[in-house]
Amino acid sequence: MKIKKYYVSLFLALLVPFLLSAQKENLDLGMVYKIKQEGSRGQAIEDIAFGISDLCGPRLTGSTGGANANEWAKKKMEEIGLSNVRIEEARDLNQGGWDNIKTYVAMTEPYYSNFACNPVAWTGSTQGLVKADVVLVTVQNEADLAKYKGTLSGKIVLMPSQATYEVSFDPLAKRYTDDDLKNIALATGGPGRRPNFDMAAMQAQRALRAKVTEMLKGEGVVLIINNSGVFNVPRANGANYKAGDPEPIPELNLPLEDAGRMERLLKHNTPVKMEVEIQNKFFSSPKIYNVIGEIPGTDKTLKNEVVMLGAHIDSWNGGTGAADNGSGCIVMLEAMRILKTLDAAPKRTIRIALWGGEEQGLNGSRGYVEKYLMDAQTKEHKADWDKFAGYFNMDNGTGKYRGIYLQGNEFVRDIFTEWLKPFADMGCSTISIRNTGGTDHLSFDGAGLPGFQFIQDPIEYDRGYHTVMDTWERLLLPDLRQNAVITASFVWFASQRDIKLPGKPYMKPAPGQQRPF
Repeated sequence: MKIKKYYVSLFLALLVPFLLSAQKENLDLGMVYKIKQEGSRGQAIEDIAFGISDLCGPRLTGSTGGANANEWAKKKMEEIGLSNVRIEEARDLNQGGWDNIKTYVAMTEPYYSNFACNPVAWTGSTQGLVKADVVLVTVQNEADLAKYKGTLSGKIVLMPSQATYEVSFDPLAKRYTDDDLKNIALATGGPGRRPNFDMAAMQAQRALRAKVTEMLKGEGVVLIINNSGVFNVPRANGANYKAGDPEPIPELNLPLEDAGRMERLLKHNTPVKMEVEIQNKFFSSPKIYNVIGEIPGTDKTLKNEVVMLGAHIDSWNGGTGAADNGSGCIVMLEAMRILKTLDAAPKRTIRIALWGGEEQGLNGSRGYVEKYLMDAQTKEHKADWDKFAGYFNMDNGTGKYRGIYLQGNEFVRDIFTEWLKPFADMGCSTISIRNTGGTDHLSFDGAGLPGFQFIQDPIEYDRGYHTVMDTWERLLLPDLRQNAVITASFVWFASQRDIKLPGKPYMKPAPGQQRPF
C-alpha cells in the first residue's frame, strides 16, 4: 500500500507541472506593441545608465558608494512611480565597511613610471607616502618561507606572476552566431560551459598564500603587489577579511605588464624602487541591503502573487561596475519605467529587486529568499512561497538577449517558446535546457522556485568585468533597450497568466551534494 501511494504521489508531482505548463498562452500582442514602442523612444534609459555608472561610481558592498547607489536607486524607483519602495536589510556583512580614499603608485628606479593600479578591497593603508625597495618573494612551498626571515622589514613585496601573456587572434568582442545559438540550445556542450577546477590544488594554494601573508605581516613589509589583469588594466578583488580582525597589509593589483616589467628587472639584478601612498578607511557597516519597488497587482484573486525581476546593484572598486552589473540594473529599471509609463495594471504584483552583496556570495537574493520564501536550514516554506510566480534576472554584461536558459525546467519550454515569438525578429528566440550559474537567479532556482537568466551576447564581457575598465564605455545602449523591452514583456506575460509558472519537482540531493540554496 505504501509503495502504491508513493508512485501515485510521484505521478502527481510530475503530472501537475505538465498540466500547468500546457495552458494556452494567450499573449496580449497589443501590449507587446506598446512596450516595443515605448522602449524604443526617449532618453530615459540614457539617464538611468548615467546615474548607475558615472554618477554613483563604484558600488562595493559595504562602501559609502554602495550606500549612495542604494539611495539613488530608491529615488529613481520613486520617480518612475513605483509603490512600496524601500531599502531593505538582507543579511549581515562579515567584512564591514571599506572605502578607498587615495591611491598613488609609481616606480622611481631604475627610472620613473607611474602605474595603473587598484587596491585590493578590505586591505589597509600605508603610513603616508612610502618610498621603498621592491623585493621579489617566490614561495613554492612552506619551507621557502624561512629564507626570507629577517630580510623584508620596510620592503615592498612583489609576488611573482602565475600567468604569462599569450597573444589572442580572436576578436575582442563578439556576438553569438546562429551556430553558437544552436549549440547553446543543445543539452550539453558549446558556449557557456565553465572550466573544471582542481579544487584540492586551489585550496592548497590558498592555504599557502595565507601563510605567506602571515609571514609578511610579521616581517613588517609595507605593501604587497600582485599581478592581476592585462592590457595595463588592473583587476579588482577582495581580501579574506572579517570585521574586527587586525587591519591587513595594504595590497595592490598591478596589471601583468607593469608587474612583469619589475619582475624581469629584479631577476636581472636591477634594483627597483617605488613610491606609494594608499589611504583606505574601515568603518561599521553591518548589513547588506536590497532596493525594492513594485507595481501592485489589480486582480482580486491574484494581486497578492508576485512576479519578480532583478539584478545586483553592487560592484567592485576601481571601475563603475557599468557592465557588471549596472547593465542589469539599467534594464530592470527601464522595464519598470516602460510598464508604468503605459499605465500597466497587472493581475499579479510585479516587483523589482536590485540585490546587494552578490559579489560576496549572492547575499542579497539569498537573504530575500530566506526572509520571505524558504528557511535555509530546515527548507520549510514561508508565507510567500505559494505567492511566488517567477523571477527573471540579468547579469551577463551589456549584450542583447538571444533567448533564455530553462535551468533544467522542461515544464516552461512551451511557455517560453510562445513568449519569445514576438522577439524572433530581434534575434531572441533560443531556448536552452541548460543551467547557467554565478548570479542571483540561483537563489530562487536552488530553492525549487522558477528563476531564470537570459542568454546574452558576450560582447567583451570577459575582458572588462571586475576591472577598472568596467565603465560607461562598456555599455551598448541599443542592446539594453532591447533587453528592457523583452524583460518588460516577460514579466507582463507572467503577471497575466491564469496560473503561475511551474517550478521543478523536488529531488533529494545525491549523497555528498547539497542544493544550491
